[in-house]
Amino acid sequence: MPLLRLLWLNKGRFWVPLLLVSSWEIFSRSGYIPPALLPAPSRVLMSWADWLFAINEYTQDNAGHWYLDALASSTRVFTGYLIASLCGIGLGVGIGWSRVIEKTIEPTLQMLRPIPPVSWIPLAIIWFGIADKPAIFLVFLGAFFPILMNTIHGVKTVSRELLRAAAMAGATEYQMLRFVVVPAAMPSIFAGLRIGVGSAWMLTVTSEMVAVKSGLGYVLWDSYYFLRYDMVIASMVSIGLLGFLSDFGLKAIMNKLLRWQQAGTLQGNNS
Repeated sequence: MPLLRLLWLNKGRFWVPLLLVSSWEIFSRSGYIPPALLPAPSRVLMSWADWLFAINEYTQDNAGHWYLDALASSTRVFTGYLIASLCGIGLGVGIGWSRVIEKTIEPTLQMLRPIPPVSWIPLAIIWFGIADKPAIFLVFLGAFFPILMNTIHGVKTVSRELLRAAAMAGATEYQMLRFVVVPAAMPSIFAGLRIGVGSAWMLTVTSEMVAVKSGLGYVLWDSYYFLRYDMVIASMVSIGLLGFLSDFGLKAIMNKLLRWQQAGTLQGNNS
């Protein structure tokens, strides 16, 4: 069967997860730690299944609500991430290209960059009130700086030979930015986008502590308060899965848009 053949050909990538899950199951059932504190993967899977399909309402109020919680978290994450991408790429290109913009804006951004997003929670509530906006703002902060810094790096490291060739061909500054600088910086920009989407999902739990009553992060914290560590782990796995799928989608887009880079790499390796 094609599925079994695929699993056999890619069996190497499944060894580590299977080993970890098997060891976890054995250790959890060994009795060294109470099962309530370290639930076995089988119990986590049962809770996750009920969270998904409301099989036996073992997860009580959360039964059958996974899709709504995942949608709520995804909406906040991707809204903040989209704003961070637009701002980070736009400012990054400007700072990397223009000395005036770099001297005017970059010092302030570099001063703000080391401040943890969690530190902004009180101000986020004061500025945006109680709703989705504070959570979106925190996700924005987490994704913005990786995208910004990688974009600046990509623009500043564009080959001078390319810029000279474009200038000799009579390209205007706008044409040089659009057709030379931005395409040449795309590998670095995509690297920042991939780091940024990971940071955005990492901030899901933190952002959903801020005055929201839905989402995977909210379920995680609510389950923690009620000592439902099986749901805590199920929430963690859900966030990891959605983060993986987000990065996988970005990687697919990157591979499609940067086929010229892959072709150049293959040609260089063959020569």
